[in-house]
Amino acid sequence: MTILRTSSTAVGSLAVAAAIAAAGLLPTTAAAEVEKYVIDTEGAHAFIQFRIQHLGYSWLYGRFNDFGGSFTYDTDDPDNSSIQVDIDPASLDSNHAERDKHLRGEDFLDVDQYPEAGFASTAVTWHEDGTGTVTGDLTLRGITKPVTLEVEEIGAGPDPWGGYRRGFEGSTSFPLKDFGIDYDLGPASTDVEMILSVEGIRQDG
Repeated sequence: MTILRTSSTAVGSLAVAAAIAAAGLLPTTAAAEVEKYVIDTEGAHAFIQFRIQHLGYSWLYGRFNDFGGSFTYDTDDPDNSSIQVDIDPASLDSNHAERDKHLRGEDFLDVDQYPEAGFASTAVTWHEDGTGTVTGDLTLRGITKPVTLEVEEIGAGPDPWGGYRRGFEGSTSFPLKDFGIDYDLGPASTDVEMILSVEGIRQDG
């Protein structure tokens, strides 16, 4: 009969390791890294657009030309992702100079008084089909309110320049009066839609 002899030191070490593993402090596999992305505004591969009805007869479209931000994406747990976007409201562009002047003025965004706007996520919920919801705080005209975007992942993969990119599109709508805009545009024009299309460049290291 062979007797396996183990020193008391080895036994103690095994016991400590077992206790740590049982407590979940010694992972058996490496945790996936949360990917970090910068929104590619420099390459003009991101857009913040809006639309609102005009008299109930057509849609008026516009965009913000100057903005920036970043987002994270957790490949193991997409609900652990986040996004932050900073917007220059004075960069509003509806393809009509006089209208833009009005929209930047006191009746609407009042950009001289409130020169900053933006969105910061507070919760993310993803589904297996690549769609989800992103809830967060939208700041316009000095007022911050929660909004929810319906989001779709467009795609992800390597780019021709040796980098890696990931893109999403999300949309939401909200009453203008929620952000202190009570200018009478007619009963069909009380709510505005916003569309956020972003392509991010992964930041390695």
